[in-house]
Amino acid sequence: MIVSLATLGTCLTIIDRSEKKVIWAVALAIASVLSFVASFSMGLDPIAWVYSSEIFPLRLRAQGTSMGAAMNHLMSGVISMSFLSLYKAITIGGAFFLFMGVAIVSWVFFYTLLPETQGRTLEEMQVLFGTFFKWRSTMRVGEKQAC
Repeated sequence: MIVSLATLGTCLTIIDRSEKKVIWAVALAIASVLSFVASFSMGLDPIAWVYSSEIFPLRLRAQGTSMGAAMNHLMSGVISMSFLSLYKAITIGGAFFLFMGVAIVSWVFFYTLLPETQGRTLEEMQVLFGTFFKWRSTMRVGEKQAC
């Protein structure tokens, strides 16, 4: 996603500043959009749907999943409604460079604060998320106890 957004921002900046038609930049911009959609669909898109249904205990799962879905839709609406104003303020390429920055911050957040949930029971998830900022050390202690 990050590489796709960087390429798209670069191509759109070149197209915007060029006085001639730059066919290669247009083709690369289209390929970047397709690459972004594919990588988003495999990576960040399912997080609101899959991850939120795994991390909440049963008594809060419905509320937590619905809040994740609501935030997903709200953020999609905010981005869609503000895009024209954003690109007029910081150029079309700049808008995608901003989205790239958000993608970088998101990747760091997910990598550092959200542990892998595959193969974990609900009880392990409650212990793991009870220590939100120390999940790596909690996971290591749990693995030692399992052995």
